[in-house]
Amino acid sequence: MTLLYSEVEEELRAAVRGLLADRCPPSAVLKRIESEPYDLDLWKTLAGEIGVAGLLVPEEHGGAGASASEAAVVLEELGRAVAPVPFLTSSVMATHALLPSGDALLGELAEGRRTAALAVSFSASPYRPAHGSSVRLEGGRLTGSVAGVAGADVADVLLVPVGGELYAVEGARAEVVPSLDLTRPVATVTLDGAQARPLGPCDVAEVLRFSAGLLASEQLGVAEWCLDTTLAYVRERHQFARPIGSFQAIKHRLADLWLDVVRARAAARSAAADGSAISVAVAQSWNAAVAVHAAEEALQLHGGIGMTWEHPVHLYLKRAKATEIALGTPGDHREALASLVDVPGPE
Repeated sequence: MTLLYSEVEEELRAAVRGLLADRCPPSAVLKRIESEPYDLDLWKTLAGEIGVAGLLVPEEHGGAGASASEAAVVLEELGRAVAPVPFLTSSVMATHALLPSGDALLGELAEGRRTAALAVSFSASPYRPAHGSSVRLEGGRLTGSVAGVAGADVADVLLVPVGGELYAVEGARAEVVPSLDLTRPVATVTLDGAQARPLGPCDVAEVLRFSAGLLASEQLGVAEWCLDTTLAYVRERHQFARPIGSFQAIKHRLADLWLDVVRARAAARSAAADGSAISVAVAQSWNAAVAVHAAEEALQLHGGIGMTWEHPVHLYLKRAKATEIALGTPGDHREALASLVDVPGPE
């Protein structure tokens, strides 16, 4: 296993970053978040022209047959741009849940013609996969609700896990609820006797673990943007006829933050390449907190302008805070990690 980026991964990164720089600068995200958060035109380009939607789909189903490491690179770049597209929810979570079935829907997701969402609360974890769900199967129909489902409002198909089985549902009601992260709305999904098409077995805990491991790469991208943007700002902002970045206290804060981000990159790469329960728990234990810390430092070191709506740093702070409780909190993952490596807790 190597934590270094391959040539293919760097080429993929360059393509995604170039498109996002042209079509999805932070200023463009700011303009649309209150009216139409998701940029589906951008998603069509990412999915259709660059092919990111089919990275995790095998070639026999029309996908690229790539590994989780390539998907992680895309998530890094989407995190750097807080891009309002359903890659994590449709091309990672829903796709990974659907893979064992080999259903024809995989081809449609790979081409970007349709999107899907896994009807599991975004605050559920691999250790509590049923959190927020009250769905039950009655005579081939699904009834109940799931709270806090990310990507449900733009999904063409909902994939609903019930009793170890996965079902496809179309036309279910998804009501968006207020959430901290304006670039990734969550919704309450209500199933009122919805017709369900069975797809086969589904290990929800494994799907959430896989997704949590890749979410660490998105958190890395958020932290990288915050660090890079803050470094650029402290070089330009002057006080007492000097750049504020020349003050020792600020140098020390940014040096510490740089070390945190380097460690976050290693943790994210390991979780993507390895995917074991230990690697995922390590990555989420560290990266979730680093993303929040990097965004907080960015906001503080930008001074007054960082507190304004017009500056995009608040988008990154909100994304970091929202993903801190997504797919398991750092505390959940630390507790699991202690058990996995047989480190007893305090008596």
